[in-house]
Amino acid sequence: MEDHNKTICAAEKKLETPMYRPLPPLTLAEKFTTTRGWIGEYDYKSLCMPRIPFLNRSQVNRSPFYGPDDEIPISVALLMGIQHFLAVIGGIISPTIMISGAGDTFLNLDQETRSYMISASLIMSGLMSIVQIVRIPIPKTKYFIGAGLLQITGVAFSNIPAAQAMIGTMYKSGTCSRDLQADGSYLYNPCPDAFGAILGTQMLCASIAILISFLPARIMRRIFPKMVTGIVLTVIGASLIISGMKNWAGGTGPCSARPDTGLFSKCPTINAPNAFEWGSPVYIGLGASVFLTIIVIEMVGSIFLKNISVVIGLAVGCILGGVTGMFDSSSIQSAPTITFLWTKSFKLSVYGPGIIPLLFVYIDFLIECIGDLTANCDVSGIPVEGPDFDSRMQGGLLADGLSGVLSGAATSMGVVTFSQNNGVIAVTRCASRIAGYVCAGLLIICGIFAKISGAFLAIPSPIMGGMTTFLFASVATSGIRILGYLDWTRRDRIIVAASLAMALGVELVPGWFSHVLPSTYNVALAGLYEAIETIASTGYILAGIISIFLNLTLPEDEPIYKPDAKRTFFDTESA
Repeated sequence: MEDHNKTICAAEKKLETPMYRPLPPLTLAEKFTTTRGWIGEYDYKSLCMPRIPFLNRSQVNRSPFYGPDDEIPISVALLMGIQHFLAVIGGIISPTIMISGAGDTFLNLDQETRSYMISASLIMSGLMSIVQIVRIPIPKTKYFIGAGLLQITGVAFSNIPAAQAMIGTMYKSGTCSRDLQADGSYLYNPCPDAFGAILGTQMLCASIAILISFLPARIMRRIFPKMVTGIVLTVIGASLIISGMKNWAGGTGPCSARPDTGLFSKCPTINAPNAFEWGSPVYIGLGASVFLTIIVIEMVGSIFLKNISVVIGLAVGCILGGVTGMFDSSSIQSAPTITFLWTKSFKLSVYGPGIIPLLFVYIDFLIECIGDLTANCDVSGIPVEGPDFDSRMQGGLLADGLSGVLSGAATSMGVVTFSQNNGVIAVTRCASRIAGYVCAGLLIICGIFAKISGAFLAIPSPIMGGMTTFLFASVATSGIRILGYLDWTRRDRIIVAASLAMALGVELVPGWFSHVLPSTYNVALAGLYEAIETIASTGYILAGIISIFLNLTLPEDEPIYKPDAKRTFFDTESA
């Protein structure tokens, strides 16, 4: 994983980190009254100049490199903090918006509760980012909490498939209620207790992750190699794209069945402003405006715009949605002006069938965290080996595990390290932790002002679908990128093929395992059946189980090609 991330990050930053040229520190008065204190020597032109296709040469940032503990100008700190904030905000709010929405595998909660959940996730993302940035020493030990880097945290997309599997099972078993409609469809009632079960089970599984975090990173990589990580991330991304595309077409609720009459004949309901049928060209076009804007910005945008392309795409979609009269302001009106944690609460519980899915999620979090921290050290000018690196890795992994427990207690789904800000550091040449504090502060402020969370909920589903489909595809792309670094021996091919066959199979045919287990009135046996069905119907769990098992049992074999061997077209085809 270290070599893999070193290769990626070396390609991303393109320029070697220059030698430090320390200047005398500024006094507090000089910081606010001098040009150096406010502006410094940063290359603002390279950051903000757009790119004209076929005319511009490659943009090269000639700014001085700012390390994690370097003093930086005030304007750079604010600019970089805002850029990191805009780069992660879309990813942080999306999982909560999705899981709290309408559908057979979602919570179907009211707007006020959903707004609070978004606020809680933003506040916890900001607080846990501060923990990662500060790096708190544990008294009388050699251990730390946090990596001491510009590392932003947020609610992970990997939470969604496990949460969906749990919610879907609870609706089927009657733990969450649903009403049969005249047309044969179901109306799924709000189920806040399901979210309490997700939080409680998450806290249990995160506790196990805390224990694992004290293992040396090399042992983690040996048990869970890049092959397993790549397969699991690919399947998670593929499964999430299904939800993204459904939202793009109008939503994931009962309206997706396109009933001819009734409340859900239009999306999200016939009472929504300027509503259309699921799959309407208007919805498809609205989502496409977000998706295409992101692509266009990648073609012509400046470095700054490229780092916030998702937010700009969302803004364009919102403008078009507002022009067409699709915004429902009820979520903004129902949200209080100011909120904080625990203004709403959920009944915590541990849901047995959900332990294995969420345990796999947290193991995956730890593996991803190793990669994220390695990449962050690389782009921050810190060696990716040695005692200092190992210490930062331990602190970062421990903070990730603790954030699972603390975020669950604070009514938020699991908050973990994000990888988006590593790319921002690489192209802006600013790894200063001060910029991280600015970003974390903005996240907390947005969470406290609940009207902002309500505004996020007012965004029509097709607009969110266009954005999240791109983000979810990026998750799958990360998995494919990791798999690209395999030697692709016959053994590798068998492991990847077997894992993806079962994992993608159950995602494409969701009811494949639904009728295998017999019905029973035995409560204990019914609970066991629920756990088995949850595992067998969740693609990324099958991918993880099969890939880990085959990786530990199949004998090693030699690569078909040596690294320095020349490969022809025919060699590639025959492989």
